[in-house]
Amino acid sequence: MGIHIYFKSLSNLEGIIRCPGKFKYQEHSVASHSFKVTKIAQFLATVEEMHGTTINWKVVYEKAINHDYSELFTGDIMTPVKYALPELKELFSQVEESMIKDFLDREFPKEFQKVYEERFREGKDDTIEGKILAIADKIDLLYESFGEIIKGNPEPLFIQIYQEALETILQYKEMNCVQYFIDNILKELIEEETALCSTVQKVTKETIDKVKKSPFEGQ
Repeated sequence: MGIHIYFKSLSNLEGIIRCPGKFKYQEHSVASHSFKVTKIAQFLATVEEMHGTTINWKVVYEKAINHDYSELFTGDIMTPVKYALPELKELFSQVEESMIKDFLDREFPKEFQKVYEERFREGKDDTIEGKILAIADKIDLLYESFGEIIKGNPEPLFIQIYQEALETILQYKEMNCVQYFIDNILKELIEEETALCSTVQKVTKETIDKVKKSPFEGQ
């Protein structure tokens, strides 16, 4: 028992590849994803703070950097699979929580177990910090799929992932950081002069139009 096992496990996250079983021009590990999500969350929280929102920066960083540690035990489960049914997502969450608790009980000194159980808990919730995590997670997923689409990856899954990631981001369109993303970052993304960017432009426009027509708009 000891933190040594925990520190050693961090390197294993570099070997867990996201979206396994699909051809990709560029592989992304869980470790690199966690780093990118943390950087994106930092920017989103900065935008919110500049608009007068109170941000708990400690919570932002803890949620972001720890949000996928449980994949050390489960591996990466592709988003379309994980979210296919609410019951399935709930089941995955229960499995992850159980495996994390078992790991903490087995490897962590008792005085740190409660702290890390909280840190490894699902971070996406109704707090401003939880919403920022949810958005940052999907922005990185959007960029991963965007990278495959513009490189000419023929796998249709990446268009589906791009669209679903954008739909989730747009669910938070009342937030200042999402408005900034739509008005500035997304605009730059779809204006990139690449041969296959027309596909991204088409999917982006269709997704935004779909959300605008949704009966849940504004909720």
